[in-house]
Amino acid sequence: MEVPVRLRASTVLAGAVLVLTGQALLPVPAVGAEPECAPGARNLRYVVLFDRGTPAEEAAAEVTGACGRSTAYYPQVAIGVATSADAGFAERLGPGRAFSAQAVRGSKSRSTEAKAKVRTTDPDAVPRADRTAEQWDMRATGADRANRISPGSPDVVVGVLDSGIDATHPDLAGALVPEESVSCLTGAADTGEKAWQPTTSTHGTHVAGTIAAADDGRGITGVAPGVRIASIKVIDDRGYVDPEAAVCGLLWAADHGMAVTNSSFFVNPWSLSCTSGDRVLQEALARTVEYVDRQGTLNVAAATNEAVNLVPSPRKRGGCSALPAGLRDVVAVSAVSSAGVKAGYSSYGLGVIDLTAPGGEAGECVLSTVPGGYAPLCGTSMAAPHVSGVAALLASNHPGWGPAQLRRALQTQATPMNCPADYDLTGDGTQDAYCSGYGAFNGFYGHGLVNAHTAATP
Repeated sequence: MEVPVRLRASTVLAGAVLVLTGQALLPVPAVGAEPECAPGARNLRYVVLFDRGTPAEEAAAEVTGACGRSTAYYPQVAIGVATSADAGFAERLGPGRAFSAQAVRGSKSRSTEAKAKVRTTDPDAVPRADRTAEQWDMRATGADRANRISPGSPDVVVGVLDSGIDATHPDLAGALVPEESVSCLTGAADTGEKAWQPTTSTHGTHVAGTIAAADDGRGITGVAPGVRIASIKVIDDRGYVDPEAAVCGLLWAADHGMAVTNSSFFVNPWSLSCTSGDRVLQEALARTVEYVDRQGTLNVAAATNEAVNLVPSPRKRGGCSALPAGLRDVVAVSAVSSAGVKAGYSSYGLGVIDLTAPGGEAGECVLSTVPGGYAPLCGTSMAAPHVSGVAALLASNHPGWGPAQLRRALQTQATPMNCPADYDLTGDGTQDAYCSGYGAFNGFYGHGLVNAHTAATP
């Protein structure tokens, strides 16, 4: 099966994608010769590619015939999720068909220590002090002024693909839409309330606050406090996002008519985003992102924190790719410090980065909501939700706009930023990264710093 891939500023991907009306739970095929399966000690989960137009029954038969069990199927993009304990499962399906992030990682974990459980917020215990004066990020993007003009519409929902959102936090409770929230950790949608809430990470709650924390005179205020948010849990308790989780989450958002999704993560079973990756993984994300865009949902994604150039080198095989940020149709966001300079950790790349936004640096991070209160965090994960919030303001003021129009407005309204003349952050006489391009479009800042004030102005 030929697997074409479309990455931004590099290779080319297949075009048309189908429509999601929900996941299809696959039936067990009725008849057929039983394969000679050889179950191993570990049952692995796979994302599986099928030819477009493959019906659920046929997909189920292929998976079962390869010694697997189907757990979900998305006919609109011809992507399935399967489990198998047989080491030959992917080989039986054929080359370029199946990928298992669990198999790539093996038994490795990002931490050998058990992570503390996150408790949902007791609203009465959250400090009532107004901390908006500490939100340098909102002043930098004009969001503080934008809120006086337009807080955004409750008809606009932003899907926060992350580690879960604390639904009881007083700054988020009014914005969260429980009936549109879901967990996609297994690649299949689980709408149980406990499934989409945070378990060990404050990350998703922090991202959500930057987008839509209430303008209520206490705590912080988000870029678009009048819009609503949905918790779409794709980050597991070890901090990984498997491709099947991202596929499920993005399709869920599109199927539920969400105007914007925020992806403050990268899909990769390896430790860094700077890798050639796997063509099945790339094709699965590319099909999904293209479909989501055609359905009318704009996807905003963080550029990652590896400080790498995301433009593939013609002299090297593979190179660096961040998924989904490196895909066409995704708004990729780098991070700047409070000084307005690319943060040292932020990845970059001419033709990959679309916009920049505040992500902070050590000592002056971005303040936002966490279970139980508020805390500062730094990263491109913090930059992306500023752009998602501004996109939500644009969608509020222009209800008929689709992703292409939202992208264009984000880019044309951004405040241009020139490449720095000297990017020696450590003071050792060596440039820490090289910025290519010009003021209106370059590898550090894309089209510039996102502008909330202009977006909110009718």
